[in-house]
Amino acid sequence: MDGEARRVPVMTFCCHCHCGCPELFLEPDAPADRRVVMTDDFGQRIEISVDQFRTFLKHVKSGVLEEAVLAAG
Repeated sequence: MDGEARRVPVMTFCCHCHCGCPELFLEPDAPADRRVVMTDDFGQRIEISVDQFRTFLKHVKSGVLEEAVLAAG
């Protein structure tokens, strides 16, 4: 069974542009450091651990990520 068949969809980040949307998946059979998968509308993907994703969520919720993006320009 290929990796894509084992993906559990979590959320699609749809902006209703009809050009493809980023998606979030869990891959329960993947190594622990690659269990959370995000794909973009160009077919690229990132694979991170659940702990790394928790840190990402913490930064989103606290506003740190938004401040960093705005500061970057």
